[in-house]
Amino acid sequence: MTFEDTLATWLVKQRWFAGKGRTVHDLAVVADTEIIPGDPGLRHLIVTVSHGATSDCYQLFVGYRARLPARLRHARIGTHAEMQIYDGLHDADLTRELLDAIAAERTVGLLRFCRIPGAEIESGLDSLVLTGEQSNTSLVFGESAIFKAFRRVSPGPNPDLEVASALAQLGSSHIAEPFGWVETRMDGATTVLGILSRYLRAASDGWALAATSVRDLYATADGTRAYEAGGDFGGEAERLGAASAQVHRDLADAFGHSVLEPEAIRELAEQMFRRLDLAIAEVPGLAQHADKVGDAYSQLAKLIEPIPAQRVHGDYHLGQVMRTQTGWVVLDFEGEPASPLAQRRARSSPLRDVAGMLRSFDYAARHQLITHPEAISLAAKAGDWVRRNSDAFCAGYAAAGGLDPAENSVVLRALLLDKAVYEVIYESRNRPTWVAIPLESIAEL
Repeated sequence: MTFEDTLATWLVKQRWFAGKGRTVHDLAVVADTEIIPGDPGLRHLIVTVSHGATSDCYQLFVGYRARLPARLRHARIGTHAEMQIYDGLHDADLTRELLDAIAAERTVGLLRFCRIPGAEIESGLDSLVLTGEQSNTSLVFGESAIFKAFRRVSPGPNPDLEVASALAQLGSSHIAEPFGWVETRMDGATTVLGILSRYLRAASDGWALAATSVRDLYATADGTRAYEAGGDFGGEAERLGAASAQVHRDLADAFGHSVLEPEAIRELAEQMFRRLDLAIAEVPGLAQHADKVGDAYSQLAKLIEPIPAQRVHGDYHLGQVMRTQTGWVVLDFEGEPASPLAQRRARSSPLRDVAGMLRSFDYAARHQLITHPEAISLAAKAGDWVRRNSDAFCAGYAAAGGLDPAENSVVLRALLLDKAVYEVIYESRNRPTWVAIPLESIAEL
């Protein structure tokens, strides 16, 4: 087996590989930089993966050892040149060099390690890989910094670094400020490979907090309402709505704002119709709701008043927010990874992020029912939890100066359904047992 074949066999099994469901025709190494020579050694690779007429670029940090210790066997890729090769991001003996290189602003071959002026970076720290991520890999260094390595890379500006840096300059209290980054050149353009940011110590993941609230509610006696349960999330949802509005105001200050004229609104509706057709082709069960979904899109297309537009998060959900001791912090401004760069940087209705978070509330309540033996009897509690927290989020968002969702129901409804249709496609390709979540939501919306 060739080196490229070994990489391809491992790559397609990774959670962050975006080509699931598509045949890999070829894998080619297009850049190879030795970061650490010897044993253990570390090489940085950029590979292109071809799927017929399309292709994607990924970055790999490949570790080399003559003998692989037990702690790294889960990261094994294969064998090459009589050496064991593995995902080097899991090896703290190697990743320490990445942190030190950013702190020292080094250039290593094709890689440039950059530091934000004035950033305080403690070097020489061991790293720990966070679990649960789907499109990136993050390493926590000590208790001070976190390094996010983008697995799929593309040339041009990186929205996450671009937005976080701009909001940090504004003094936003709702972001984790960047300390530095790693970049290279691809197709003649600067390409960001990873970002080092402040690590949020003692912070709680929004998804985990919401899931705990849901479990507490499901464990209560029949008839208990969401606001009566000990783990009520309503207050946090309202504060999250307010923080989201503040982030949107900061984004507008940093990048400007405009409007979507009626012609642009009609084009937006047409994009939604095209996504609906694609989803029905993949999941025929969606067809029974096509008329209702289409009616919502048609109502959007009929709007004659412009819609406010600005830079938005673009992939907003409970997994992208952290509750710290001082409030909510928003992470990962890169947008939907599968979308083209120009689309991720384009202005959109801020209600797109509101819709994303509302859909996340729905997921938080419904995903626990997939295998729950009392799913049918708990459905009413799930709906009550979603309504309470969705209403609280929208109230907090509007009170903090955000576009009032209640006064823009046509736009929000279309965006909610469009997000759910996207979820149908995603779940069909990645988690077929979860496809019922967006389908049931569409039926009820």
